Amino acid sequence: MPKHAHSPTLTKHHKIALAGVATLGAAALAFSAVPSSAETTASGAPATAAKAAYGTAQVKDVTGKVTDQLALQNVKVEAIAAKTKASAHQLHAAHVKKVHAAHVAHVKQTHAKKLHATHVQHAAGVQQAAAKRTAQQTASRSAQRPQIQQVAAKTYANNLDGWIRQSLDIMHSKGIPGSYNGLYRNIMRESSGNPNAINNWDINAINGIPSKGLLQVIPPTFATYHVAGTSWNIYDPVANITAACNYAAHRYGSMDNVNSAY
Repeated sequence: MPKHAHSPTLTKHHKIALAGVATLGAAALAFSAVPSSAETTASGAPATAAKAAYGTAQVKDVTGKVTDQLALQNVKVEAIAAKTKASAHQLHAAHVKKVHAAHVAHVKQTHAKKLHATHVQHAAGVQQAAAKRTAQQTASRSAQRPQIQQVAAKTYANNLDGWIRQSLDIMHSKGIPGSYNGLYRNIMRESSGNPNAINNWDINAINGIPSKGLLQVIPPTFATYHVAGTSWNIYDPVANITAACNYAAHRYGSMDNVNSAY
């Protein structure tokens, strides 16, 4: 593609240059066409021809200089246009980069906000679940507490009736059979209800292991059939009754089945 074919700026410069060339040419021709009086008188037509030739050479020289200036100006204009185009490209690239960076920052910020909201929601859910579990456990303990207090609050009289009733509760929790009447009947026959009773005249006494307590239990039998949770003192009413009933359950099926010395 020719360099100066479609540039409006170059066209304008060309017009100005051509106008200058035409003016200079006209001036040169006019100068050469008007001879001095001496040249006209002395030389005539030959002098006129020489002047005309000299004027044509000047016009060519001026035309060449103007053309060179126009070419140089065209190069400068092209350089400015290229520089302007490059600057515009750089500005556009910078703008695109800035817009992209802003978009990336917005996406990251949005993601961070969503992630934070998710974490907050999860933490709130965990706290709610923990609070719910705590409330349920508290309610469960509250529901169980009256029963525990009721068991702990149960007391027994410190007499034969209280000893029998307490022994029966322990026996039932351990799976040892027996009834109030069966225990009472055998206690009255063996010791008349005296927890410190001791037999010092039968064969066991002779052998050094006398029968002791409410149900007259010998020490080896008490140690073998002792019920966990009761005293190890053979004279303790509850410990004596439960150990004797445990022995009777293993040998006779129940203390209710005992009707004489056993």
